[in-house]
Order: sequence, then structure tokens, then C-alpha cells
Amino acid sequence: MTDKSISFRPAEPADAAAIRDIVRSAYAKWVPAIGREPLPMRADYDKAVAEHPFDLAIEDARIVGMIETVLADDHLWIENVCVAPQVQGRGIGRLLLERAERKAAEAGLRELRLLTNGAFEANVLLYKRHGYTIDREEPFMGGMTVYMSKRLTR
Repeated sequence: MTDKSISFRPAEPADAAAIRDIVRSAYAKWVPAIGREPLPMRADYDKAVAEHPFDLAIEDARIVGMIETVLADDHLWIENVCVAPQVQGRGIGRLLLERAERKAAEAGLRELRLLTNGAFEANVLLYKRHGYTIDREEPFMGGMTVYMSKRLTR
């Protein structure tokens, strides 16, 4: 489980390069599974940080995880969540998902939504363990996009 060494802060424009690097390292393991770079590896993080809120997980002054969210009218969209490979398995992803739930609740929203690649079986299972259900699956670039959501009970 996680330890108390993780803190959180909002991203700033100067964090864009570090966010890009952590996304690229976290998603690299999926390249062989789908035969290409996943779309988050190709995103423009200077633009994304300027347009969306990012919550960063920090350990020893380094970014070790992040979640990018977008407030919609009736839900909170999770655009991207990832944890650096060297600290995966410590519950940091769970803490980031919990932050998104708090953000949704504070905004008066009762649902979170996200999508992932069906080939990322570990991610689909992780989201299911955290209460997300599969809403639909659609073909995309030779694979399957899995749309998932979670209803907040409170």
C-alpha cells in the first residue's frame, strides 16, 4: 500500500515536460500489445496543461503520477491517469482516482467517466476493482476502446 511520502499539487505550465515524460514511460509497456504508441504518448502536454486541470502525485520532489480531468455538465471526465513504472503497485493510482472522485463530488457531479484500450487488460481490471463498469466497447484503430463509468453513491 501507499506510504505517507506521497503529496499532491496542481500542475503548472512548467510541469508539461515532466508530465510528458511520465506518460511516455508509463504507457511504453503497451506499445507491443497494440503495435503503436497509445494516443496519450503523442499528446501535446503544453496545450493539455493549459486547458485541463492535472493533479500531480509527488514523492521526493519528483512527479510520480498524475491525473488529468475535465468537468462536463453531468460528469467528470478522466482524460488520463498514470503512475511512473518504478512506483506502480503502491496504491498511487488509487489515490489519484480518489482525488477525481472528490473533485466530482465537490462539483456536485455524481458520475466519473473514462476510456481505455481493451488490450490494456490490467487497466480495465484496475478500474473494475475501483467500482467502474463497462458501458460500451467500440472498435478503434484495429483494437477496442472500452468506455467505463462510476456512479458516486453519496
